[in-house]
Amino acid sequence: MLFSSTLFLLYFLPVFLTIYFLLPAKAKNPFTLFASILFFAWGAPKFVFVLMAAVIIDFFIAHYIHKHEGKRRKLFLAIGVVFNVSVLLYFKYFNFFMDNFNMLLDGLGADAVSFTRVALPIGISFFVFHELSYIIDVYRRVKPPMKNIINYGLYIFLFPQLIAGPIIRFNEIADQINERKFQDNIDNRILGLFRFAIGLAKKVLIANVLGAEADEIFKMNHDELSALSAWAGALCYTFQIYFDFSGYSDMAIGLARAMGFIFPENFNRPYISQSITEFWRRWHMSLSRWMRDYLYISLGGNKVSVPRMYFNLCFVFLISGFWHGAEWTFIVWGAYHGLFLVMDRLFLVKLTSYIGKIPRIIFTFFVVVVGWIFFRADSITQALQFLKKMFSLSAGEYEWSPHLTTVFVAAIIFSFITPLLKFGKEESPGPLSAGRAAVNVLVVILVMVYCVGEITTSDFNPFIYFKF
Repeated sequence: MLFSSTLFLLYFLPVFLTIYFLLPAKAKNPFTLFASILFFAWGAPKFVFVLMAAVIIDFFIAHYIHKHEGKRRKLFLAIGVVFNVSVLLYFKYFNFFMDNFNMLLDGLGADAVSFTRVALPIGISFFVFHELSYIIDVYRRVKPPMKNIINYGLYIFLFPQLIAGPIIRFNEIADQINERKFQDNIDNRILGLFRFAIGLAKKVLIANVLGAEADEIFKMNHDELSALSAWAGALCYTFQIYFDFSGYSDMAIGLARAMGFIFPENFNRPYISQSITEFWRRWHMSLSRWMRDYLYISLGGNKVSVPRMYFNLCFVFLISGFWHGAEWTFIVWGAYHGLFLVMDRLFLVKLTSYIGKIPRIIFTFFVVVVGWIFFRADSITQALQFLKKMFSLSAGEYEWSPHLTTVFVAAIIFSFITPLLKFGKEESPGPLSAGRAAVNVLVVILVMVYCVGEITTSDFNPFIYFKF
């Protein structure tokens, strides 16, 4: 169920919020868990019982970790990590491994192995990362395990973040699940719905328009592409993925706030970054922090030799690329960013420090755009052909429609010039004034009505990160 679908906006969300706001505090968590499971089951009914079984298993593994010491404690941690990683490997990567194994057999002249393809549950990567966060935080004694399996199930299934994040670490939300009476108030409900509306507008009014154009260009045959059309496709996709994913994050953060949960931010104007290192401090920040705290530091982080530190950086970004998708294009994309992170530390940050802020932003943006080609392409071959066209000498022709031009200019303004629609992000220093509350409510109504109208008249409404 998409946040930007009429089913969610006109039926699920109004019914859920009405009941949620009317329920007493002790009934909110069980009801939210039930609604979240229904939300997931609507899009993946075949997998909901598999994920519920995984939740129950991890609940007991965490308790075993908590009550044991020494080797038994490490043993149960290992069991939990292997179990969850195995779930991810099977559902997300089994087809990838088998396809590549059969390609190897074909190259050796052997017969391919027949196998039944595994369907990919939506949001499986985010699901597993939340499970891992739980058992690792319990192992590190950052937080004790949940005593109530309903509350633990809510941490995993909480529908605002269930499908595409942000990745909420257990220690960041455990206390809010157990008690949030001071955050469940009218101000947070208004600000949360306002933030949701802003995210919906970013998704529907900007990302969808640019995404439709990017799809048309990436579908072109190699001979049909010109340098101008290739750059148009690359830039449209660059802004589409940002406004699509950051819009979803805004909607998730806004919905959570309306329910009394405070989620960490996930984006902070990444396209104004002056280096790739800074870009990853601003892009998908919850994933970057997760990779740093649970993988990079576990590998030794910076407390190792310099060559090992660079290896750790590259390895973490290879894993990050592979986490995004079971395709070689994602692995190349991860390696590409890992390489630039290493170059930043070796010489690139120092070298570009002499050219000024604006040139550094332009250079970093250029590096990011090139990387997105591998992220978007269906194959490495297509990515290389697309890049070849981008840097060819024959400019060719490409026409922008007035609507596309307006949306593209708006994307540039909101990415580079303005504070990127910070409305709703700032913490209110006190209770909302009646005037501000009224304005926020009016904006929510107008944006929701306009976006629903756009959704109902268009058949293009994907969410890029759902497949991850």
